[in-house]
Amino acid sequence: MIHIALHFAQVESVMQTAVAAIPGAYWQWRGQSIHYVKAGERHDDRPPLLLVHGFGASTDHWRKNIAGLQHDFEVWAIDLLGFGRSAKPDLSYSGDLWRDQLHDFVSEVIGRPAVLVGNSLGGYASLCVAAQRPESVVGLVLLNCAGPFTETQTPTKPDPFREVFFNLTRSVLLMPLPSFILFQYVRQRSVIRRTLSQVYLDQSAVTDQLVEDIYRPSCDPGAAQVFAAVFKSPQGAKNDELLRQMTCPLLMIWGEGDPWMNARVRGAKFREHYPQLTEYYLQAGHCPHDEVPDQVNALLRDWVMQLSL
Repeated sequence: MIHIALHFAQVESVMQTAVAAIPGAYWQWRGQSIHYVKAGERHDDRPPLLLVHGFGASTDHWRKNIAGLQHDFEVWAIDLLGFGRSAKPDLSYSGDLWRDQLHDFVSEVIGRPAVLVGNSLGGYASLCVAAQRPESVVGLVLLNCAGPFTETQTPTKPDPFREVFFNLTRSVLLMPLPSFILFQYVRQRSVIRRTLSQVYLDQSAVTDQLVEDIYRPSCDPGAAQVFAAVFKSPQGAKNDELLRQMTCPLLMIWGEGDPWMNARVRGAKFREHYPQLTEYYLQAGHCPHDEVPDQVNALLRDWVMQLSL
């Protein structure tokens, strides 16, 4: 048993070293610096992969997937504008902005259509690309995808007190000082760790490195303004609208233990609007790619290989 444990520790160490050795690079987009990483070699018989992180995360969140997939694919990961090591200008952030960033990155940097792999907010941004910039996408993989659906239920009678309270709370939190105070609270390492512990089923996956990967970008100039701007941004296209526009193959991987969304209910909604999708449910939380990377890598690898055939 000790020998086996040492073997796995050595494998993990090699994976982390391999990912850490990948140098990041910067691409200038609309006058802003965009950080990305690239691993693996081009394969003419299979498409490249572009990994897109969720809210508050970065290319670092994909390190286990890059290490596991780079021998079979040309793998790219990118920091969305406003996150990670990318610039954090004071702009209006939206799915349309990130859609255009990803589309231009595929066109100008990768140089050929890719399989987009997005988690949470990154999933929604990737869905926007697949639906509205289809020339950039040969396949789409969504992991616990964010984004609203059109409400189909008959609206209930509005509660005036609740509406006033909600609007007042939102307006207060969007004011510079309260928003800054809230940001300073949620970016504390202890709060980040507590939040991660709530959304990961496997607590051993909540490492000091993971906490630091999320904390570090929050210290960048402009990070507080981005935090506020994301909540101020207008709501974009609904998921069902985007799915109606989309034609490429879709793989959905769900962390079934996600406390932020009911994976089975949301999965049924995606299936209702895009019945030809392929889906899997894993014992994981909101970030299955980081919590159970071997399972996600295997599913992703097999699906993309079949896509190539």
